[in-house]
Amino acid sequence: MHLTWLKGHGTENDFVLLPDHDGRVLGDLDPGFVAELCDRHRGLGADGVLRVVRTAAIDVDPGLDLAGAEWFMDYRNADGSISEMCGNGVRVFARHLVEESLVDAASPVRIGTRDGVKVVTLAGDDLRVDMGPFVVGDVSEVTVGDHAWKAREVHTGNPHAVAFVDAVADAGPLVEQPGYDAGVYPDGVNIEFVERRADRHVAMRVHERGSGETRSCGTGACAVGLAAALADGARPTREAPVRYRVDVPGGTVHVEWTADDRLVLEGPAVIVAAGEMEWRA
Repeated sequence: MHLTWLKGHGTENDFVLLPDHDGRVLGDLDPGFVAELCDRHRGLGADGVLRVVRTAAIDVDPGLDLAGAEWFMDYRNADGSISEMCGNGVRVFARHLVEESLVDAASPVRIGTRDGVKVVTLAGDDLRVDMGPFVVGDVSEVTVGDHAWKAREVHTGNPHAVAFVDAVADAGPLVEQPGYDAGVYPDGVNIEFVERRADRHVAMRVHERGSGETRSCGTGACAVGLAAALADGARPTREAPVRYRVDVPGGTVHVEWTADDRLVLEGPAVIVAAGEMEWRA
């Protein structure tokens, strides 16, 4: 199979981008192919795959409102499973669209996802994503080995369990999926371990469902920023949104909670390589 590909990352959360504008090259994007492509020893290596396809060319839930979004981010985890959204991935996706002149960089870019339309704007060298509304759930428990922590359920396009720890190293190597309550998260969950650094400044590590520990997670950073604000009793106003700095192993992002109960994610995104290949696996 002959493919055009690109490689990009947002705070070292890395992705293979596969341009398939009219949906005629990759078909349904076979999960086995995605897993092989993302394998860091047998493939190109990545935390996930972003298929770059026109919204009109992809079959998604007809009830999903994608008005005004010419392009759709068809996102797959490293194991080939489908994920609703990716905050770092959508910035990388937008960077690609801008660099290839597929969108007008001077205007907000509307990108279709399985969590609806996300609006991305340039902010100097960074990109800002309106991640939309969120849902806060109950407190359950997550475990690593013999250690257990209370974790807040937060949905920011993907399900998250946010646990505050004394130090992010307490989570151990995170090679295996931490334990969680499958009754609360029947479709799996991304689990964040959060350490406080300073006022409105936290650090996190994350184990993502379908990918393992990654260097960053955009929807996870949003969940962490919100959970920290709730724990601190912070509330946004029209004049002053609540803003948190979130350090991840791959860099730093910022999360804003606005007065109309939306989350905005700001951070870098770069395309580092591009090419063509014959896939023979």
